[in-house]
Amino acid sequence: MTGDATRATPGHDDTRHGPGERSAVSTRLVHVITPGDHYSPRTGSAVPTVVHGLSGATPPHAPRPAVVVARGTYTPRYDSADVLEYDQAAERRRDRYTDAARARVGLPRAGARRAWAAALDAQHEWEPGHVLVHNAPQAVALVDARRHTPVLYAHNQLLRTYSQREAGRALEHAARIVCVSAHLATATAERLPPSLRERVRVVANGVDAAAFATPRPPREAGLRVAFLGRVVPDKGVHVLLEAVRALGRPDVAVTVVGRPGFAADAPLTEYEASLHRLARDLPGGVEFTSFLPRPELPPLLARQDVVVVPSVWPEPFALAALEGMAAGAAVVASEIGGIPEAVGDAGILVAPGDAVALAGALRTLADEPDALAAEQGRAREHARRHTWAGAWAALDRELNDR
Repeated sequence: MTGDATRATPGHDDTRHGPGERSAVSTRLVHVITPGDHYSPRTGSAVPTVVHGLSGATPPHAPRPAVVVARGTYTPRYDSADVLEYDQAAERRRDRYTDAARARVGLPRAGARRAWAAALDAQHEWEPGHVLVHNAPQAVALVDARRHTPVLYAHNQLLRTYSQREAGRALEHAARIVCVSAHLATATAERLPPSLRERVRVVANGVDAAAFATPRPPREAGLRVAFLGRVVPDKGVHVLLEAVRALGRPDVAVTVVGRPGFAADAPLTEYEASLHRLARDLPGGVEFTSFLPRPELPPLLARQDVVVVPSVWPEPFALAALEGMAAGAAVVASEIGGIPEAVGDAGILVAPGDAVALAGALRTLADEPDALAAEQGRAREHARRHTWAGAWAALDRELNDR
């Protein structure tokens, strides 16, 4: 790619403007999240977390944002945006197969569009604005471009199964294609026809540094290590536990926060069961817990010395890393995908899947209190420079081409 096709706009906390100048935003942002997803602090789902972060950082002079949410999803809802409810379309299992067949012959994916059409059914009643469809290439064409400005907001690699021709048809009306990291922007642009690549923009995620700045209790003996996220193989929890097993130290304790989904009472998956078996051999102990309501996360992180992001796949970003940093924890993370962009120079990067390297990093932090304190200080300062206010300002600049 050339030019500014993936111009990076990190979420730095810099919302200053020149004399007499302020944000150019004049229309409301309407976020359309995945049908069935929950705009609620009861979950830690990434897309609602990002939408809530951006919405909560909306400055007073800008129009209040809105979020389109399926009726019947979790309450209480975040109060950072107006909630526009709709009745979700019934899921049809055959849609996945018919969409795949239609895509092979160059036809629109009607099943995916049917699910998103319900979310956009009332758009003629909305005041004109930027309609940001999150992780939904097929929804872009459903936005009334005569009334609204369609924007695709990509949190993942969405075009892996698309040819350039299909991607071009699906996204030809997108004014912008916003990606959460430069890594993701590059991967996305490669799947687009050249005529659309200049519309790709990077707006890095942020963190609510103030909300996570919970006072940390006095440090106890030993090293407290946490993992946050979906407990699936791609996230690499097994690599973390293998590293701790290699250490063989009773002074290293692990907390795993998350499940494959949000149902705390769901049976353990085969992968989770294997982690529980592995945990039995760890002298420092492992505590497994489901996803926590968002208000409970800062105090838990304040009790951790280190947050580990051991992913073995190229994650587009790593919200957990920024949240751990904001809480004052050191971060050790895999050097893959967009994770290095989230961590910057304020964390320790190791090769993905390398339990030996991860064990070495944890050993240093356990044995050298000064090194741990220095890493924690750098992490906290990094989080303070990457807030949602900065991410909102970056998004505003990109949507208005400033």
